[in-house]
Amino acid sequence: MTNASFDLDAYFARIGYRGPTEVSLATLKALHRQHPQAIPFENLDPFLGHPVKLDPASLQDKVLARGRGGYCYEHNLILLHALTALGFEVSGLAARVLWGQTDDAVTARSHMLLRVELNGRTHLADVGFGGLTLTAPLLLEAGPEQQTPHETFRLVETDDHFRLQVELGGAWRNVYRFDMQRSYEVDYAVSSHFLSTHPSSHFLSSVIAARALPDRRYALRNNRLSTHHVGGRTEQREIATAAELADVLENQIDIVIPDRPAFEARLREKSIVER
Repeated sequence: MTNASFDLDAYFARIGYRGPTEVSLATLKALHRQHPQAIPFENLDPFLGHPVKLDPASLQDKVLARGRGGYCYEHNLILLHALTALGFEVSGLAARVLWGQTDDAVTARSHMLLRVELNGRTHLADVGFGGLTLTAPLLLEAGPEQQTPHETFRLVETDDHFRLQVELGGAWRNVYRFDMQRSYEVDYAVSSHFLSTHPSSHFLSSVIAARALPDRRYALRNNRLSTHHVGGRTEQREIATAAELADVLENQIDIVIPDRPAFEARLREKSIVER
């Protein structure tokens, strides 16, 4: 999954990054914090019936040149290519999402995260999990609570896998489970094709968008916008019209809508809004 032609300057410009570029934990942390602030999570391509392409050239065109966002594969493949171009030792992993599921649920390996080896220690990076996207890398160490600029996370080791958990409202909740088996671009392409084309995929029937700012998170699910402030306060807002929803995406979450009239028509067709 390495790519010698990855445009680091375009990536740095896209995320507004002017920090260090040496292979270090400081660089990894800085990139991991800037990326989800600048590049929103969004599923507008599958929602509109457009293909999701994961090859390096298509990713750079969509995310870097056209200012779009994307879902987990797009975010984390872009970060993988950037880290590789900088000289980091990085590889891909796959996770089974447990958010909103029972503890014993067996879900597909539908999420991507990254393994970064640095100074003899393993770190996890993940800039593509929607409204709970990590804003800092985590040390691969089961047990200790790990603070990020937004929430506190921990890793729990169970048999042959780890569970990522987040502390919300004083309780720990499962986010996803994963093991250390390496995944490759072809693995992600298969999963992404299902998620972006299969009629049962929620990415075809729902609008999902998110962005992490320094003092808050925006998380949109269909016509409900949640604003989660650092420190715990949450506000929710119901959006009444297609035009208002598109305005929220463009102005608050900073998403470039590829075809606004078609998007607004699709919202009404799917009864996400009434008008």
